[in-house]
Amino acid sequence: MQRWRGIEATPRRWGRSVVTIGVFDGVHRGHQHIIGKTVAEARRAQLRSVVVTFDPHPLQVLRPDKCPTSLTDLDYRGDLIASLDVDGLCVLPFTREFSQLAPEDFVNDLLVERLNAAHVVVGENFRFGHKASGDTELLKELGESAGFTVDAVALSGTDDAVFSSTYVRGRIESGDVAAARQALGRPYRLSGPVVHGADRGGKQLGFPTANLRHTPTATVPADGVYAGWLVRSDGTALKAALSVGTNPTFDGVSQSVEAYVLDFSDDLYGEQVSLDFVARIREQRTYDSLQPLVDQMHADVDETRKLLDELSGLLTLTRMHVC
Repeated sequence: MQRWRGIEATPRRWGRSVVTIGVFDGVHRGHQHIIGKTVAEARRAQLRSVVVTFDPHPLQVLRPDKCPTSLTDLDYRGDLIASLDVDGLCVLPFTREFSQLAPEDFVNDLLVERLNAAHVVVGENFRFGHKASGDTELLKELGESAGFTVDAVALSGTDDAVFSSTYVRGRIESGDVAAARQALGRPYRLSGPVVHGADRGGKQLGFPTANLRHTPTATVPADGVYAGWLVRSDGTALKAALSVGTNPTFDGVSQSVEAYVLDFSDDLYGEQVSLDFVARIREQRTYDSLQPLVDQMHADVDETRKLLDELSGLLTLTRMHVC
């Protein structure tokens, strides 16, 4: 997959293409459905498929106080999109000037002049142009004049929920990472370097942990203990009990994200890793002394091992989505 930043950087002689547009934060199953239709149509018509996404998130520019936390950083989002057999990824820098484009200029500058669109696939709730004044009906009207057709795809989901970034974010923030996993089609992932923490896990408790420093804008699961994987930079996935919280037994005040890697003794400090959250084991608790906490941690590790053994098929899925 070719990647470029800015519409002006579109490769020369790109040719006619089938295009889809969206933030695609999370690249959840709803996004995968839309992108899959784009790729399928491109193959049917023997054209190239292009995904257009935005960086930063439009709300970060227009309404930073309303901007949601992110489900994927740009690099991981790109890797997930590439795994869907897309030919090209165009990242549009979202600026206030860009937000003021009239719908007609948006279509002409992006879809006609640069990407030479023959067909456009978008979600049925797609909006574009200044103050989101353009909708799918207007896009179809403009397409008739410009020479491209439009497919407005119904949002996908289950009987209980429509797959959306808002839904996935809400499930993660409530601790229901299993539901988020179903909507994403993979475990939810946090990435960052391993940094030094308070070092209580190894010295006081016998459970040395890797402390993750994630980006401040990332969506973080609710406080609690989770079963998951620690994925190293070389793609190795290791079983891990993941802890999110403030360590209330030790009067902690700042939230940390830590991983106790099962059957592992190597040094991870400074390494870039990813934590994949598979299932929640329990909520955060406060203990009156160390021994009940140690006993509970042993139980957490046993439960983690059991859950991950039962879901061993996720190991292959995790490896498919390594940054």
